[in-house]
Amino acid sequence: MKIIGYIRVSTDQQAESGLGLEAQKKAIEAYADNLGHPVIQFFSDEGLSGTLSLEKRPGILQAISVLTKGAILVIAKRDRLGRDPLIIAMIESAIARKGARIASAAGEGTGNDDPSSILMRRMVDAFAEYERLIIGTRTKAALRVKKEKGQRVGHIPFGYKLAQDGIQLEPNDFEQHIVQSIKRMRSRGYSIRETALKLNKKKLLNRGDAQWNHASIFRVLNSADNNPHLCKK
Repeated sequence: MKIIGYIRVSTDQQAESGLGLEAQKKAIEAYADNLGHPVIQFFSDEGLSGTLSLEKRPGILQAISVLTKGAILVIAKRDRLGRDPLIIAMIESAIARKGARIASAAGEGTGNDDPSSILMRRMVDAFAEYERLIIGTRTKAALRVKKEKGQRVGHIPFGYKLAQDGIQLEPNDFEQHIVQSIKRMRSRGYSIRETALKLNKKKLLNRGDAQWNHASIFRVLNSADNNPHLCKK
């Protein structure tokens, strides 16, 4: 019996919570030992989300490519295959075409294909997707709160700089001058392209001394509209 192991972890937090690559590997090896066969090879997708399409997950593609008829792809938990039912279905289909099957060290209805086992797998997949959606909602809510407090969320908007506390944003006087110039020109009827040309001519350049263009002007205007809570001097 040919046993192939597949392990995946998307974040450092997962590794810290017991879902790290090494923990998954040990669970798979223990499962293989119970079957009386060693794991021939491990494939991994480290730091990759389970929502990514298959072409962006080389580890699972390589694992599938080496499977032969009667082989087993063993995972520590079913959600390591992915957190999107469509992606999981694509993986299952590809493995079935090889004449192989998937087994979870945690069980999860992967022992056979009777109706109860299939139902169990679908329930596990549904809960994995639900957990992904909940995490996404909580993350967006947390970022929104930080943004409302004027704290840094990703890229620092043009017109602002990071305060000494390394958390809050505060106005960058020079960049604020440029932002206000952009708004004045737009209110006077200048097109975005004309605004960019005028700023470049005055040497009021973007960060890194980059010249303004249609896209960069639009980004600044959009950022200003989406960050009304940030105080300006």
